[in-house]
Amino acid sequence: MKTTEELKAWITLWRVPGVGSKTYQKLLTHFSDPSAVFGANQTKLKSSEVSQKVAESIQQHNDLGSADHDIEWLQSAENHSIITLHCNEYPALLKRIDNPPPILFIKGNHALLKDPQLAIIGSRNPTKSGTDNALSFAKHLGRTGLCITSGLALGIDGSAHKGALQANGPTIAVIATGIDRVYPASHRELAHEIVKNGAIVSEFPIGTQPKAENFPRRNRIISGLSYGTLVVEAALQSGSLITARLAMEQNREVFAIPSSIHNPLAKGCHQLIRQGAKLVETAEDILEEMANVIDLSTLEQNDGQQNYPHQNTLNSDQGALSHQQKNSEKNNSEDSNAEYQNVLDKMGFDPTPIDQLVIDTGYSPEALSAMLLMLELQNQISSNGGGTYTRLK
Repeated sequence: MKTTEELKAWITLWRVPGVGSKTYQKLLTHFSDPSAVFGANQTKLKSSEVSQKVAESIQQHNDLGSADHDIEWLQSAENHSIITLHCNEYPALLKRIDNPPPILFIKGNHALLKDPQLAIIGSRNPTKSGTDNALSFAKHLGRTGLCITSGLALGIDGSAHKGALQANGPTIAVIATGIDRVYPASHRELAHEIVKNGAIVSEFPIGTQPKAENFPRRNRIISGLSYGTLVVEAALQSGSLITARLAMEQNREVFAIPSSIHNPLAKGCHQLIRQGAKLVETAEDILEEMANVIDLSTLEQNDGQQNYPHQNTLNSDQGALSHQQKNSEKNNSEDSNAEYQNVLDKMGFDPTPIDQLVIDTGYSPEALSAMLLMLELQNQISSNGGGTYTRLK
């Protein structure tokens, strides 16, 4: 760890407009540390191959007081950490990528950043099967001792974190805002749980608001911290595919779960498989591949269960049945449009048995059959015969 004054210099340079991770690397290569950068004149700064504009910006923003809020945050709790690229605590795997973040702000157990990690990512609007898969894979892999890393986003990210927590396993959330903020706000409680059994990580200074351009930047950290990246569901144009591409460029393993050809969120996964990602059907497929890069025997088992993901899904569905039964009266009081949408939400683009829909929705077989007929007439679903239905839209 650095002294307070050294940290201030590191943070102040990171806050200089125009200084990104690549420029920061150039400056660190040319100068001994950020303090030396601020002591250099424009001629010396330009000799480090930064532009005239950046050199002027460095000289204009050299007040170490700009880091006061960051230092206040650091000192406000014992589980707050700030790690620089030159600290021993900095994760070696992340340091290997082309443009590692010069500074990491961490809330929680910073030592976890050096543990073997698997990233689980995917759509912010997944199907029910995608949500179940993310939860079940994270739960199973979390039991092996692997740290599950994701981005705290809605959808697959949130399910991955929850699965790891349900297994009492560690999980890391890499965020695209200042670490003093939770985005989305609906994940505030989840963020608190992650800090208790893991860590939240950001490269952005305290006070940084959500910005669209920051989310692709944080993706390189998710993949950079991890030995492998599992994509559960992803459209062809999605941030998840950006993360997977970054993982490939970083020479990390990439895994993808296939799905129905009618599911638009399967197209990204299928493309990755065509490009060389490993097709995954069970968690064991991942563990077999991970054994080539890390010694899985050294990981601590959280319990003796070695269930496959689909078995874990059955257990979670039984819990969901109880929840739906308790709320069936409320569901029945909703208008028909909401009921039809509920049925669609519970269906995937793979054939779904009506018996499973009864469990998932809590509706009676008679009421559900009537709704399925109406949805079929509206060309929103198709009957496959044998009591199974497939969502079309």
